[in-house]
Amino acid sequence: MIDRGMLSSTVTLTRCSDYSRGRIAEAMKRQFELLGGLQRFVKSGDSVLLKPNFIAPRSRRHATQTDPALVLEAARLLKDLGARPIVGDSPAWSNVFACVKALKLAEPLKKMSVPVRQLDSPRNCHVGANETSVGISSVALDADVIINLPKFKSHQQLGATFAIKNMFGCVAGKRKALWHFAKGKNAEDFCELLIDIYQFLNPAVTIIDGVIAMDGSGPIRGRARDLGWLIGGTDPIACEIICAELVGIEPGDLPIVKTAKKLGFGCSDRAKIEIAGDDLSSNICTDFKLPELIPIRFSLLQVCKSVCKQILLLAKATIKKMRT
Repeated sequence: MIDRGMLSSTVTLTRCSDYSRGRIAEAMKRQFELLGGLQRFVKSGDSVLLKPNFIAPRSRRHATQTDPALVLEAARLLKDLGARPIVGDSPAWSNVFACVKALKLAEPLKKMSVPVRQLDSPRNCHVGANETSVGISSVALDADVIINLPKFKSHQQLGATFAIKNMFGCVAGKRKALWHFAKGKNAEDFCELLIDIYQFLNPAVTIIDGVIAMDGSGPIRGRARDLGWLIGGTDPIACEIICAELVGIEPGDLPIVKTAKKLGFGCSDRAKIEIAGDDLSSNICTDFKLPELIPIRFSLLQVCKSVCKQILLLAKATIKKMRT
């Protein structure tokens, strides 16, 4: 367990105007410096899961997925430290290899000898106070350290998602759709599950890609928005609150923040959150568009269709891989 000490309610902000390698490298380096150094979280020889948001195979211009520049720079920093990075996710649509291909990330990672893994092969884990049995990928469970790399996005079911929900991608395959059915009747139950999974996996640090964010009909079909921020921290709820502030959202209106406060998870008191890095006060986005909300709960028919489609896509990907 990593000692997070006094960093628990500190959120780091670094301005970053675009995804050029120089700017991303500087912004990422500063993020970790403000958090006490990458070596505070990772040691040489550690296997480190980089968990981006690879939700669907769309190119970087759509701002649907964590930008490849962040993933590559995080991998470089880890390699320089002597760690062993792995890039992994279990996308809601298609598979991680299709998502990586859409981002033109496969070759750069291959040149760095950084493997890409589908977050599959689940093991049943008991999470939260109710010990809910959840099938979590063994790839995530076997990593020494997890670094959470979510995308700053609006979300049609939860308003907006910044830090917490990205770890739901460690739930293998279409089990995520089943959880939408089982826990989606009300937002509090679903958000409690998301928080339980986050706590169980315990990522060492979160760096949120808000250089170009998404508003409107997120998390897939929204509008790409220049925001110009990397946001980091070890307390995901503090990160959620500051992200909301950056775009003029009342944090208490977000179901994840509201549920976390009720559970006593993370720092939900803005007065106790310290900002390290760049000043946010003069860089608030005042026209960030939130989506019209739709139900969290999937119908049983939606779940069945989703499962069948995913099985077909994964089977095709497996056959293609065997042929090559």
